[in-house]
Amino acid sequence: MTTEATAQPQRARKRIAVVMGTRPEAIKMAPVVHALRARDDLFETIVVATAQHRHMLDQVLAIFRITPDVDLDLMQPNQSLSELAARVLTTMDRTLRDLQPDLLMVQGDTTTVFATSVAAFHLQIPVAHVEAGLRSHDLRNPFPEEMNRRLTSVVTGIHLAPTPLARRELLRENVPAEQIVVTGNTVVDALHQLLEQPFDRRGTALEGIPFAGHRLMVVTSHRRESWGQDLENTCHALRQLVDRFPDLLVVYPVHLNPNVRKTVMTILADAPRIHLTEPLDYAAFVNLMRDCHLILSDSGGVQEEAPTLRKPLLVLRKLTERPEAFQAGLSKVVGNSLDAIVGEASRLLEDEAAYRSMVSDANPFGDGRAAERITRALERWSQGRTPMLQPDEEFGPQTSLPTPAQTVA
Repeated sequence: MTTEATAQPQRARKRIAVVMGTRPEAIKMAPVVHALRARDDLFETIVVATAQHRHMLDQVLAIFRITPDVDLDLMQPNQSLSELAARVLTTMDRTLRDLQPDLLMVQGDTTTVFATSVAAFHLQIPVAHVEAGLRSHDLRNPFPEEMNRRLTSVVTGIHLAPTPLARRELLRENVPAEQIVVTGNTVVDALHQLLEQPFDRRGTALEGIPFAGHRLMVVTSHRRESWGQDLENTCHALRQLVDRFPDLLVVYPVHLNPNVRKTVMTILADAPRIHLTEPLDYAAFVNLMRDCHLILSDSGGVQEEAPTLRKPLLVLRKLTERPEAFQAGLSKVVGNSLDAIVGEASRLLEDEAAYRSMVSDANPFGDGRAAERITRALERWSQGRTPMLQPDEEFGPQTSLPTPAQTVA
C-alpha cells in the first residue's frame, strides 16, 4: 500500500523523527539520538521538540548537547491536558507531512507521546515506542500517563520494551511477539553518560546546604494523585523523621505547581534540617541522589534511577507500573500514610542489615546498552530482517515471571 509517509522516492537512509516534549523524554531519548546519529550511514535523525515543558526540556537538551532540528514551542501558561493534546495533534500533523519520516520515535507516556502517535497513525507513519509496556492497570494512577501509554501501544508497530516484564504485559494485550524487543531502559544509559561528567555544587540551588556530618535523604513529591491530604501526610512525616534522627538532613526540590508549593511551604518552610529548593536541573539532581543515603519519591523516573545509583527507595504512591525494583527488593511502595512513611524510613535509618538488603549491583532496569540495542533493532527493521534482535541480544532474563503492578498493602 502506498502511504503518505512512503510516497516520496526511496531514500538511501531511513529518516527517523525523534519527538520529545518533557524533561523525562529528553533524558531517555538523548542516548538514542546519539546512537542513531552515530549511524548516519543508515539513518537521518531529526529531533522534534514540542516543548510541552519548555524550561526543563531545554536544560536536559543542553546537558546532552542536543539541539532540536524542529522546535514547535507549544507550551502555554495554565494549559489543560485537552488543549495541549489538541495543539500537539494538529501541529504534529503539519510537521510530519513536511518531514515525511519513515519512522516516528516517541518515549514514555506524556501527552506529547499520545497525541504525536495519533498524528503519525493518521498519516500511516510507523511508530516506534521507547519504554513500551509499562502498566499499572489503573487508568487514574498515574494520571494521565496510564491512558497515554495504553493508547500509544495500540498504534505502535515497534515496541521497545525496557524489561521482560514489560514484554509480558504487551503480550497479554495481544501485541505480536515479533513487534517487541526488550532493550533495557535508556535512563540507565543516560545516567552512565551524565555521571562521567564533572559536577560542582557552586552556583546551584545546592550551594550552601550543610551536607557534612549528616545522612542525606532526597525527597520529591508532586504528582496529581498526591495533591491535598496525601502530600500533607508526606510533609508531616518528614518533620517527624528529622525530629527522630538528629543526623538526618532532607533536601526536597519543590515542584513549581502551586498545588504542591502551597502545601509544602506551609508545613515545611520552618522545619529544621529540611531544605526546600527550587527544581534542580538534571545534573544537579542526579548528583544529589548519588550522594544521598535514602530516597523518597513519587516519580516514575526516580524509581529507575535509584537502583541504578544503588540507593534504597520508598515509593510515595499507592501502586507502581515499575514493579521490577520492588520485586528485586530494591524499593518499597509505602503510599502516603504518615505512619507507613515514618515507619519504613526509620527502619532503613536504624537497621543496617535492612538498608544493605535494598542495595545491589544488579539493576533490573538496564545495563547501559539500551540505545545500542535500539539502534541495532532499527537497523534490522530498516533492512526488513526478523527478528529485530535475537533473544540472547535482548536485555535481562527472559524467564522473568509476570506479576501485577505492586500496590500498597
